[in-house]
Amino acid sequence: MSWLNRKQNAVLSIDISTAAIKLLELSRQGGRYRVESYAVAPLPKDAVIDKNITNVNMIADSIKVALKQSGTKLKQATVAVAGSAVMTKIITMDGSLSEDEMEEQIMVEADQYVPYALDEVNFDFEVQGVNEANPEMVDVLLAASRKENVDNRVDALTKAGLTTEIVDVEAFAMEQAYSLLSSQFVDSKEGQTVAIIDMGATMTTLNVLFDGKSIYSREQGFGGKQLTEEIQRRYGLSYEEAGLAKRHGGLPDNYTADVLEPFKRAMVQQIQRALQFFVSSSANRSIDRIILAGGCASIQGVEQLVETNLRIPVYIANPFVNMTLSHKIKTQMLSSDAPALMIVCGLALRSFS
Repeated sequence: MSWLNRKQNAVLSIDISTAAIKLLELSRQGGRYRVESYAVAPLPKDAVIDKNITNVNMIADSIKVALKQSGTKLKQATVAVAGSAVMTKIITMDGSLSEDEMEEQIMVEADQYVPYALDEVNFDFEVQGVNEANPEMVDVLLAASRKENVDNRVDALTKAGLTTEIVDVEAFAMEQAYSLLSSQFVDSKEGQTVAIIDMGATMTTLNVLFDGKSIYSREQGFGGKQLTEEIQRRYGLSYEEAGLAKRHGGLPDNYTADVLEPFKRAMVQQIQRALQFFVSSSANRSIDRIILAGGCASIQGVEQLVETNLRIPVYIANPFVNMTLSHKIKTQMLSSDAPALMIVCGLALRSFS
């Protein structure tokens, strides 16, 4: 099993969020990607809390459902841990060292970089390139996470009949997925700062990229679960019924005005708050573009509301715009799910790095 970016054969990507298992299989034909299969399977409530797995068996069962829905034959998979569960650090090392020599040196000096005992963590590293200040040195990205964060995900995949080949970091997967979006913007140019707001069921994650590289990540507790619970409370539905009603309609005529519009305004406030934290911590760097991802990005009209209030161009994430689709993929369904599939898409791209 490998962390970060190691060349692999085709692998199945699995995103374990707080509300669903998202599965994606990509292939590449020439210079173009093709969606071979995908599925989204709901998770039982509280199977994942704050991106921490609390019930491995529930996760495994939902992965099995997604596997059956997708029809994929792949058994090797990649999965990611949340950015908040990972410590990352750029260190400089002698550029003449081999990969094995780098690993040996990191092991010897690990206590300088990792605030845990080595037997409590999984770690990996990736050479980023030549150090600007000293061409004889290279910058190396070190990533480390407590073993339980990795082991729970690996155990869930194993119980679902899959072999884990790569464990990635969600922020890095989002960065990979953004590479598919940048060509969609007519005003895209070097030196731009892009904020990707991934608003899921219980967590909103801000990933800020400069020149396509991650420079900042922050999580805060807010998501679509609050809208589901308000529907549940107001209309006397079960949590599951409220979730289905939210996704497929059939709610009373006053739903939009009484429930949806207040939630959309709360979304704007959360995005403003997240961006204020970034600006205050980064020498007032401005944001050139906002991309909305996650399940809440599919709420109709939310991008116009955010753009009007923040006066920054806003786009809805769709990494599949320039991909071809296998005959078994339903185009409209994939388009609807696309904003919530950024992380799983970034994971799938690891097969081709």
